[in-house]
Amino acid sequence: MRRSDQRRAAVFALYEGEVTGRPAEALDDAKPFTRELVEGVEEHRAELDAEIARLARGWELERIAALEKSIMRVALYELHHRNDVPTEVAIDEAVGLAGSYCGADAPGFVNGVLGSAARAESA
Repeated sequence: MRRSDQRRAAVFALYEGEVTGRPAEALDDAKPFTRELVEGVEEHRAELDAEIARLARGWELERIAALEKSIMRVALYELHHRNDVPTEVAIDEAVGLAGSYCGADAPGFVNGVLGSAARAESA
């Protein structure tokens, strides 16, 4: 299974958890990369959400769609905690997921937030 597919599985597990209010489930059969992404996001959720809230100018965190938040959480986790994932890959994958599964404005929004995070990290 490609990393892109595992990343998508992690996003949807986190999204389901957010929507239902329960922890991400069905990870017993998940590939190691999927499991690591979900567990890493859950462990660092407060810091990831604080960064999204800070960088999403003009948006309250609670008003951002759950799927978009899940996509950005995974990408930010990869940016900050996975040295084996290039910044460009994390951002491109996130923007691609937003383009496939979210509204028309989501890819630009996700790209803007993650681009700001990447610039801040490299500064």
